[in-house]
Amino acid sequence: MQILDDTDRQKVDTRPDDSFYDQPRFVTHADDGFLRELTALYDTHLQPGDDVFDAMGSWVSHYPEIDLGRVVGHGLNAAELEENDRYDEWFTQSFNNDQTLPLRDEAFDAVTCALSVQYLEYPAAVFSEFTRVLRPGGRVIVSFTNRMFPTKAVRAWRERSDEERLALVQRYVETAGLEPVETVTEVPQNDPLLAVVARAPTQ
Repeated sequence: MQILDDTDRQKVDTRPDDSFYDQPRFVTHADDGFLRELTALYDTHLQPGDDVFDAMGSWVSHYPEIDLGRVVGHGLNAAELEENDRYDEWFTQSFNNDQTLPLRDEAFDAVTCALSVQYLEYPAAVFSEFTRVLRPGGRVIVSFTNRMFPTKAVRAWRERSDEERLALVQRYVETAGLEPVETVTEVPQNDPLLAVVARAPTQ
């Protein structure tokens, strides 16, 4: 089931994502208040020993200082992923070209996706893959703020308010068969933290 149509998927910059992200950006894409709240959110929902897939990640994942199990990262820039000291392994892949994850069924306890969901052209397919790789009862934590690369965000995202974006992400998880269990709207500093936490079916 598609959530976005061709108009919704339109981007100002139509270059392939790989070329846009070919140079590493060793910066954080939100302020310190956002990042502290994101780490606190992860601390609530991640447990010691959890195997985690970090989708659309970068050189830092903002996880709390707990001993996680296997952590697999994904992104578009190899240099950034190589610098992430929480990753045990990582791979590059454009979700807008290929939505199939090279990961086993039920391999993870949690999937995280921070500050990147706005760039997905085929969110229903990607989130369905999140569901596939989650163990029963596993969690998805999707977070974002009002910042973005506006030329690469899809039109459906650019034209919505923050509250409407939160509702859109809820549609993404529900369409993928995930159950929303928490929505977050916090303004700790200047950049608001918005997040949807969802759970995979238990059977």
